Amino acid sequence: MLYSRNFLSEKYKYQFSLTALLFVAIICVAFSTNDNENFESAKREVLLRSIGHELLLQSGDSTSRVLPVKKIAENEYEIQFEKEFSFRPENLVKTIERLLSKDSLATDYIVTVVNTQNSSVVYGYTISKDKKDDNIPCLGRIQPKAHYNVNIKFKTSGINGAENGYLLPILAIAGIVIFRSVKSRKSFSSKKHSDLFVLGKIQFDEKNRKLLIDGKTIDLTATESRLLHIFAISPNKTIERNRLQKEIWEDEGVIVGRSLDMFISKLRKKLEVDSNVNIVVVRGKGYKLEINS
Repeated sequence: MLYSRNFLSEKYKYQFSLTALLFVAIICVAFSTNDNENFESAKREVLLRSIGHELLLQSGDSTSRVLPVKKIAENEYEIQFEKEFSFRPENLVKTIERLLSKDSLATDYIVTVVNTQNSSVVYGYTISKDKKDDNIPCLGRIQPKAHYNVNIKFKTSGINGAENGYLLPILAIAGIVIFRSVKSRKSFSSKKHSDLFVLGKIQFDEKNRKLLIDGKTIDLTATESRLLHIFAISPNKTIERNRLQKEIWEDEGVIVGRSLDMFISKLRKKLEVDSNVNIVVVRGKGYKLEINS
């Protein structure tokens, strides 16, 4: 009995020590990354100003100023200009991509160009680490001369593993032990979630982002898969447009123009392999995955 009591005591001491170690490591990471975050923020603002200067030069303006970059939120910036200018979307996309490639954390971002005279979005696109989710429309059309602001929203990134590599093993080991300790107390009677949905003659494999029908496979992008999942769990029911936008893009921030309509259109075309399955517009409300038996 005494041995058992001592064993349990040592076990709890061990878990407590690891928990304390994890807490201390997190505090250390918070302090050690603070200076680096300030440096990265300053570096990013320099790159954003460089984007502004190149856009002016491309429009033939070598004299007017790029105003100080405005930080709207933690990961959102606005490039402002002194005077009006015109731009070609193709050059805008290439310039931003080239300069932001120097920012190691800028792998996912949304760009919107706003006409300040009427606050309308005249052009916008998204870039993702998973290139299949890139959305870059209308590259050839030249935008007329006007007073524009360029807004860039970056996806929030976590701890930089490359710069804090000596702390991450501690976090990983402590986290694994704590996770296993918690997991061992959970019941294994919970129902297993299925990743396979049957939509008419189509099988939707959410996990692997695929549609399966008659031995054929149709690949889906990550966004298309997330969108179809929302419809699949509520077939023949109207899903509000606002809900779709929030659930699909809430982590990315600004929703560019008619992004939802574009993805609905692409998804609808892929579902055409079964004429009994279709995404229909419910006027004034949203969309519905209609499955006719």
